[in-house]
Amino acid sequence: MKTANFASYHIRKWYTFVEETLANETGQLADGEPLFKYAIGAVIANPYAGRFSESLAELIEPSPLLGQEFGRRIRVLAGQHQIVSYGKACLVGSQGEYEHGNALLTNPAADPIRVALGGGKSWVPSTGKRGGPGVTIDVPLAHKDALYVRSHYDSISLSFGDGPAADELIIIWAFATRGRLHARLGGLEAADVKGNDGLY
Repeated sequence: MKTANFASYHIRKWYTFVEETLANETGQLADGEPLFKYAIGAVIANPYAGRFSESLAELIEPSPLLGQEFGRRIRVLAGQHQIVSYGKACLVGSQGEYEHGNALLTNPAADPIRVALGGGKSWVPSTGKRGGPGVTIDVPLAHKDALYVRSHYDSISLSFGDGPAADELIIIWAFATRGRLHARLGGLEAADVKGNDGLY
């Protein structure tokens, strides 16, 4: 068993990523502010690697503390930029189950991140898979208060050079400061969001 260094977790490494997009794919300059995308990943030892357990409490019970730390880190990383979109993902090493990664993406872990962002009515788009070091994952993004805002459907592609090892999980949260540059597919506008039910 690896020594715990964050609550009851053993975290080997934290990753942070920043993208700043100034123009779209055809060279059109940003219609307003540049698009900033941020991602934070935690490489965590999987206590259930190589075995089945009906209970996943070792992962779930301390997960609110992990969520608080993700929330703290995104506030530091984003600085004065307001976060309007979010998404989450997990990468599970070959000795683990996909379920192990999902255990760290449930509401106990997610709710502190919503608090750190000043709210988040919408469900958080999510994905995940099993893989080894260097695997790429596309983390989905959507508006944090209204899922029907089409302009904010987006993603960020990430790869982690030395993880996950077979007995590790990588938990990932991604964030954005605006919708896609020159989004023009109609639907609910971000400026018209009511933010009451997570949809509109």
